Amino acid sequence: MNPGFFEEQTFERQRYSDTPLARGVYETCTFRNCDFSSSDLSEIRFIESEFIDCNLSNARLNKTSFQEVTFTNCKMLGLEFDKCNALGFSVSFEGCQLDHSTFYQTKLDRFLFIEAHLQGVDFTGASLKNATLRQCDLLDATFENTDLEKADLSTSINYSLDPELNNIKGARFSFPGVLGLLEKYRIEIV
Repeated sequence: MNPGFFEEQTFERQRYSDTPLARGVYETCTFRNCDFSSSDLSEIRFIESEFIDCNLSNARLNKTSFQEVTFTNCKMLGLEFDKCNALGFSVSFEGCQLDHSTFYQTKLDRFLFIEAHLQGVDFTGASLKNATLRQCDLLDATFENTDLEKADLSTSINYSLDPELNNIKGARFSFPGVLGLLEKYRIEIV
């Protein structure tokens, strides 16, 4: 069966957790209020598309392509972005819940995370050079061997990362969030 090609289409209020999204390429498409929870999006290509108010929690993303894709106000719990196709991987998130998702060794340079809930997210080995994490909640997020060079976390909260295990050269932090860089030392700041 040949995969389909879908261009400039809008998909609204579809429940893909019941009936899977057709395999293929979705270019400049909009998905609005769709439920992809626990569905299989493996090997599907999304190009210059947007997801608005969708639930993608626990969807399978094996070799899924996201090229210039935006997610707005989406529920995206437990997603394994490290399994996506790395070629051309480019996404941005605004107002999304990404708790317990994984970006293990994923290149996220210059990516935008705006008002995102990133609790328990794994950024181990990821590259976040020049990335912007604006007003994000990073409680229990894992940063280890993460490249945060020139990343902007100045308005984000609840992060804890070891400056000795991560590259933070030129990164932007602000008070009181910057105290998360000292957490490992278990010192009292008064």
